[in-house]
Amino acid sequence: MPSDAARLSAQLDPASTVLLTVECQRGVVGPDGALPELAEAARASGALANVARLVAAAHDTGVQVLHAIAERRPDGRGASHNARLFRAAERLPVRQLAGSTAVRVAEPIPVTEDDLIVRRLHGLSPIAGTEVDALLRNAGCRTLVVTGVSANVAIPNAVFDAVNLGYTAVVPGDAIAGVPAEYTAAMLRNTLALVATVTTTEDVLTSWR
Repeated sequence: MPSDAARLSAQLDPASTVLLTVECQRGVVGPDGALPELAEAARASGALANVARLVAAAHDTGVQVLHAIAERRPDGRGASHNARLFRAAERLPVRQLAGSTAVRVAEPIPVTEDDLIVRRLHGLSPIAGTEVDALLRNAGCRTLVVTGVSANVAIPNAVFDAVNLGYTAVVPGDAIAGVPAEYTAAMLRNTLALVATVTTTEDVLTSWR
């Protein structure tokens, strides 16, 4: 039986792996973001720095990087209104408006011209209802590495959608963040570990080395 490290290395074959960053945008995890508690959790926990390390390593090893950005039009057309979260977002002082600095990938995450960027105007998931699935299939993806925020909503959405679509999901637990911090640990342990390979940033980097 292969070891955990060997199994992870096989899953993370650069030729069939895509690294997904979820809502790692200035208006969410930046210092002047709309959700300061979440931004602080992403930075203080090291999650944002780990996302940056993973993206840099993906660039070096030829792993496709895909940034999923949540945004809205200034007139609100196409935006969802059927959940408390959406209504609260409309009242936030920083809005994720298309074309604004709020929807740019946040520092210190590096972005290259080879990266794919998918922007969504509605919903909770970076995959369902977007072009992400088609892009993954066209890239030959079999394993999706999911990083970013939040562990409360978008990350579990992404993992469940990936698994339902037939991809293997890998979640570096120290490269995601949510609030409160203990909720992220509970989500990883009690939910995501049931459907995804939960690992660490260092273990992913070791596999790609």
